[in-house]
Amino acid sequence: MPITNQRTITIVALLLLAAAITQSIYTALYLTMPEISRAPLWGIEGLLFVALAAFAGSALAQAKQLHLGWSAIAAAAVLNVVQVGVGLTMFGPFGDAAEADPSLAPLIGAVVAFSFMIYNAAKVLLALAAIVFGVARMGAGGKALGGLTALVGVVALGANALSLAAGRDVLGELPLAGGSGVLATLLLALCLLGVKGED
Repeated sequence: MPITNQRTITIVALLLLAAAITQSIYTALYLTMPEISRAPLWGIEGLLFVALAAFAGSALAQAKQLHLGWSAIAAAAVLNVVQVGVGLTMFGPFGDAAEADPSLAPLIGAVVAFSFMIYNAAKVLLALAAIVFGVARMGAGGKALGGLTALVGVVALGANALSLAAGRDVLGELPLAGGSGVLATLLLALCLLGVKGED
């Protein structure tokens, strides 16, 4: 079965949709059952983002327009692989070391901050893609979905850019950066499901 441009776009949309769902489940577990290990979800996300990097890169190579949106998705996928990798391989050992020797606590704090900086950078890129494809969708007759996607993309870009530049979540307990980023990802996926391939 040939992987046409249309199939590639559909696969990218489905991978983004799956990533938004897993991130929502992760957040729900963190808030309601923090004692449960979320490592399996990270592992699934890692695989999703590896596949997303490949398929978004393929879509970028085949695209005749909207290159900024495709490159933003591909770059975000690569950053998310790094972010998930930091969580899976470093949180545990550094956390154990800090528990054994409290003087090492700043080290786990630094690793977590590094992970969130990558997380915010990836969300900035996905928000940018949401703006690009949202505006394109508005021009293709989908004004409601396109407009909402672009609007949420602007909010997610601003919130995550501020957190990225500050090296921390500048909004404190208000989960605007992460929440708007996940919503932008979901809406971006829905927009892409309506994009016609250029086969």
